[in-house]
Amino acid sequence: MTHHYTPELATTLKQRRQTLGDRLTTPVLLWSGSAPARNFPANHHPFRASSHFLYFAGVPLQDAVIYLHQGQLTLFMEDATPADALWHGSSPTRSAIADRLGAAAHYPLAELRQVAQGAATIPVQNAATRQQQMQVLGRPLGEANALQGQDLALAEALVALKLVQDDGAIAALQKAANVTVKAHLAGMAQTRHAKTEAEVRAAMEMVIMASQMEPAYQSIVTTHGEVLHSQTYHHSLNPGDLLLVDVGAEHPLGWAADVTRTWPVSGQWSDSQRAIYEVVLAAHDACIARIQPGIEYRDIHLTAAKTITEGLVALGILKGDVATLMERSAHALFFPHGIGHLLGLDVHDMEDLGDLAGYAPGRKRSHDYGMQYLRLNRPLQTGMTVTIEPGFYQVPAILENSKNRDTFADCINWERLADFKDVRGIRIEDDVLVTETGCRVLTSALPTQADEVLQCLKS
Repeated sequence: MTHHYTPELATTLKQRRQTLGDRLTTPVLLWSGSAPARNFPANHHPFRASSHFLYFAGVPLQDAVIYLHQGQLTLFMEDATPADALWHGSSPTRSAIADRLGAAAHYPLAELRQVAQGAATIPVQNAATRQQQMQVLGRPLGEANALQGQDLALAEALVALKLVQDDGAIAALQKAANVTVKAHLAGMAQTRHAKTEAEVRAAMEMVIMASQMEPAYQSIVTTHGEVLHSQTYHHSLNPGDLLLVDVGAEHPLGWAADVTRTWPVSGQWSDSQRAIYEVVLAAHDACIARIQPGIEYRDIHLTAAKTITEGLVALGILKGDVATLMERSAHALFFPHGIGHLLGLDVHDMEDLGDLAGYAPGRKRSHDYGMQYLRLNRPLQTGMTVTIEPGFYQVPAILENSKNRDTFADCINWERLADFKDVRGIRIEDDVLVTETGCRVLTSALPTQADEVLQCLKS
């Protein structure tokens, strides 16, 4: 439970707590949460501690609460019972865990009410834990996008603190990225032997689990790349198919990787597949080349949109002036999502706070067709970690929509588009750390060039 708790991590956690104490004078209570039952009480979903709890505690304790005030941590949890030991083996005592955490004191959960008055918190996603939070605090808790008072002040302090990754976070993110690269290489190598998507998924997740990590999210391994979050794996792998694979590992302390590659099942690109792949890759590379402190992430998204628009005009799929097409959001017919998101102690870091982390103060989501799914809209800072993930998709619900057909009738050459019917979806995604002078791609060891991808399929 605490074997990842190194002296270096202890120093990092102490600094995080002190920084929060410097930013916020209000005392804070953070719950770790519990594993929800699956169909009957004794069968639980895998436990994943609240990321805000993990950020300061550094240990994925279940059913625990930490009290943070003036840089000090107090631990609240129960000691294991004989029944716990029977079913789950022996575990450290609360006292031993508190010593390992450098806690100022430790108490059973029944003592929580003694420190609850005036404390700020962040609602945990698990319903049972949220009910406990409200009972202890004696007040209702707002939804993520409607936090108020001391809870809103805490959320704003957490955003300011967690937007910029410290050295401990960067090291963990890099470890997750390294395992993710190995998993993708294993998936590529397995493709030539596999008959279904499930077999490729299994090969990739085996690497992650053998590395003492877990998938950071439900893996996407699909020949139906037009389904952005496809979570079925029964389709056969056939020559001519593209396999879109979005798989990331999560470090034992919660730090996530998020990587997508797309490759041909047969080991060879068709002319149409390669042409679209090169358009998406050009957008990917152009975006990464622009990343540096001070650059607006929204402008990075627009760089991708412009590059994709130019590429589709050159291929004859879109018709007209590039600037005009972008003004009309014609690119969103094929690139409907944002260019990426924050990455950290969650694959979509701090999105449990709504848009508070993703959008700079005073900014709100646009209803524009081409911008409505932009998850991050603030200037980049040194130490931020983000994803860059442009894509091209032929989504029937978009392209066959009668309103879209009418609105963009003069923008699309439907006969030319039919030449690319073997391209359902292509996405290329990497994890990027903003540095003082530019950026570092944490997942750069995994090739993106079309010919290099084919070489990985043969290895």
